[in-house]
Parts: sequence; C-alpha cells; structure tokens
Amino acid sequence: MDTERTFTTFEGPTRRLTAPLADTLSLLHAAPRAGLLTFDDLTGRSVDFDLSGTLDDVLARHAPETPRTGPGRPKLGVVSREVSLLPRHWEWLERQRGGASATLRRLIDEARRADPDGERRAQAQAATDRFLGAVGGDLPGFEAATRALYAGQRAAFEDALAAWPPDIRTHALHLAAPALDVT
Repeated sequence: MDTERTFTTFEGPTRRLTAPLADTLSLLHAAPRAGLLTFDDLTGRSVDFDLSGTLDDVLARHAPETPRTGPGRPKLGVVSREVSLLPRHWEWLERQRGGASATLRRLIDEARRADPDGERRAQAQAATDRFLGAVGGDLPGFEAATRALYAGQRAAFEDALAAWPPDIRTHALHLAAPALDVT
C-alpha cells in the first residue's frame, strides 16, 4: 500500500478518530480513559498501546521498526527466513533457473499478477471480519453481515448492518469496500 497506515479509535459505538499512528497515539496519550478501543485499519485487529511516559516516549516506543540487518540483502528489503518444504519440492526448486530463492520470488510474483485484486479482497475480508467480531458480535445481523461479506454481496451486507450504530456501520462499510467492489 502506498498510503500511510491508519488506526480508528472508538469510544463505545462512537468513532473518535481515524488517523495515522502518530495522531492516534497523540489522542490516546492526551485523553487516556477506559472505553476507548483502537483498531488497525489494515488488519482490523484491536491494538493496545503502552501510553506510559511522555508523548515523545510513546511515539518513540511505537515507531515503525527499522529494517533488520543480517542475512539477506537488507538494502534491497530482502530478509532471510526459514521455509519448510518436502524433499521433492527442494529437488524441483534446485533444478530451476536461478535457484530456490529466485524461483520462489518468480512464483509469488506470477501468482500476484494472475489475481491482482485477490490479495486486496482477501485482506479486506479478513480485516472487516475481525472488526465485526470485535464490535458487532452481539449486534443484530452479525451472521448475515459476515456471510454477505465473504459472498461479496454489497446490498446484503448493507442490509445486515442497517440497525447498527452509524459510526460502526460506516467504518465496517469502509473496511469492506475492497471486498464488496466485486464485478
């Protein structure tokens, strides 16, 4: 994603802020109180922040990690990690042009090109599902909303959320948009 990652903070059913990390941390640090629930808009996961100390301490503590150094090519963003495969898979990879790493990179790039919207759609479904489960699991229409989300049925999704608090409904629709914009 080219846009800066955002977080959304709710106080009960009311949305207080949708903003980048620094602005979110500033709000939470300035007004720490029970009942605030913050979500990572990319993943839909609820996030907790350590708000102790000064605002500068909080911002430094939660700043994005610097790239790792070590095995791989860190300047290029390449990081070594372990992959577990069966012997027949390793044998096949070793016979391919450029070796195992180059072949795996090619296979991944080809898969992403074959369905460019698939990853975005799946990510939106997962994020929306997590958000719905956290805030709407007890609300009317939750199960219907989840079914409509995974079926890509915008009208059914909107109908299932019709009785939900407006800010929660609006945020759910925002998160689900890439999953529901299926032609």
